[in-house]
Order: sequence, then structure tokens, then C-alpha cells
Amino acid sequence: MPATITPLHRTTAPSLDPMMALVAADMNRVNEVILARMQSDVPLIPELAGHLIAGGGKRMRPMLTLACARLLDYGGTRHHRLAAAVEFIHTATLLHDDVVDGSGLRRGKRTANIIWGNPASVLVGDFLFSRSFELMVEDGSLRVLRILSNASAVIAEGEVNQLTAQRRIDTGEARYLDIIGAKTAALFAAACRIAAVVAEREDAVEQALDAYGRNLGIAFQLVDDAIDYASDGATMGKDAGDDFRDGKVTLPVILANARGSAEDQRFWKDAIEGRRISDEDLAHANRLLRETGAIDDTLARARHYGGRAIDALGGIGGGKAKAALVEAVEFAVARAY
Repeated sequence: MPATITPLHRTTAPSLDPMMALVAADMNRVNEVILARMQSDVPLIPELAGHLIAGGGKRMRPMLTLACARLLDYGGTRHHRLAAAVEFIHTATLLHDDVVDGSGLRRGKRTANIIWGNPASVLVGDFLFSRSFELMVEDGSLRVLRILSNASAVIAEGEVNQLTAQRRIDTGEARYLDIIGAKTAALFAAACRIAAVVAEREDAVEQALDAYGRNLGIAFQLVDDAIDYASDGATMGKDAGDDFRDGKVTLPVILANARGSAEDQRFWKDAIEGRRISDEDLAHANRLLRETGAIDDTLARARHYGGRAIDALGGIGGGKAKAALVEAVEFAVARAY
């Protein structure tokens, strides 16, 4: 059945502040686990891992685990280690992504691969993946292990799928959605779903939290892909136009190419294949994106998936936890405005 979409309306700018306040005490415990488990007798490991972990990220994924546990009135402590495992998975994928993409900036700081080199970044990413699996095993739940290990495999599949779609202007919307559903939304979904497992709730609640996280993750990535063109480096904390120069076929490009003239389509083909990557070419791409409504429609899709995320919570819980989870969706979409 199609989802009943809840419109996103708010008189004040949404933020993650309610969620951060809700889980502040729990997040302190999570940070203690992260700090302890990123240590190693090899000094480069905590140095490089700490550079990224302390780099100003909002820790949205582990906060979702904690907030969903609060939504379900879970009173234990298992979610602390599992939220740390979620953050280690995310951090490891970022280290690997920056190597694959050749990125120079993340959150406004030089990336680890630029400072320490690609081999060190890949190997420390592997170390963090290993730490995440240690934490899963220590939890003792095969169901949690299955959910998070599957998410890790799906993320890797998504990254490979994106790599093989790179510089292919014939990449369609269905494949694009498969890619972001895997490389971004899978971990959002798993981070939320494991809260239902530790709270020992029924499968319907698991599925609802999975749907919440998955739709939030898709909305989050759609906005990211839009603001890669619509924002600037200072705002994004990374180099503006990275997706354009890397030949990544994201939804704004797919829509603009499909709606463009034959001349426009030749431009997009040349650009995605790496023959039109100057600042002037990027400016021309931005004009085409605006003229075809590609950015606006990408953000409209983000609002659609955001509405589906909110609807997925349905009759689960209430109070401050539910309000914080709803506002997290609104924040994810509003980042573009």
C-alpha cells in the first residue's frame, strides 16, 4: 500500500538539538566506548581514527540507535556498545570512501588520506570495521549481528555499484536509488532497527524502525546530492562540485540530462566522462540544473521520503523521543535551505 505522506511543516528551523538533548547521557557512554575501542599499541591507529572521529560530525547514526531505544522505553545498556559499533562502521566507510574518491576535505578539514596517505587510511578503516564486529559479538545477539553485518555487506555492495556506475551518463534513476539505498540508507535502517531487538519488541516494530531509518537515509542522501551543486565548499565542509568532477551520476544530473536538449545532453555526457570539469563547466552545469528544475525536484523527492520516514513511526511511542525523531527528519531535509 502507498504511504500516507505527512507534510513537513514547521515555523522554526528544525535541528538535531532535541535529539542531542534526549540522548546526551547515553551519548557520553557511547563516546567512552568509542574512545576506549579506537586505542591500539600502534600509535598511528588512534591518531588517524581520532582525526576523523573528532572531526565535528554530528554522530547522527548512533544517536538514532539511542533515540529509537528511548522511543521504545528500553532501560538497559546494550545500546551503548551497539551505537559505538554503528559509528565505527560509518567511520570506516568514510575512510575508505575518501580513498576511493580522492577527497581532500571532509567537514572542512583535510581528509586522513591526504595527511597519512591511502594505505594507512584503508588499513585503519579495516581496524575500525574489526572493532565494530567485536562489539557486535560481545552483545551476544545473533539477530543484532545479522542486521549489522548485513548492513556492512550492503554498504560495500552499494559503493561498488556506485564505482561501476561512475562516468556512465546512461545510469538511470532506478540504479541510482539502489546505490543510495545501499551505501547510505542501509546503515540508517540498521541503526534504528537494532533498538527494537535490544528492547525485545515484535517484528512489526523492527520493520517500522527499519522503514523509518531507510527512508530517512534516502532523504538525507538526496539532499546531499542536491547541495553538492546548490551549496558551496564552506557550507558543505568539502570541495564544491566534487560529484561533478568525479563523474558521479546523481539524481540532479539524471533529471537534468533527461530534460535537456540534444546539446545539453552532449554536455552532460562530456562532463560525466571527464572532458568538461573546469569551473566554467561546473557553473554551466548549475545553470542547467536550475533551468530544468532538477535541484528543486530532487529536494521534493527528499521531502517525499522524509514524509514516509515519519509515517513509518505510526503509533509507536510518543513524547519527546518521537518528537525528536520527527524533527531529525525535518532537519535532514531542511539542510538544503
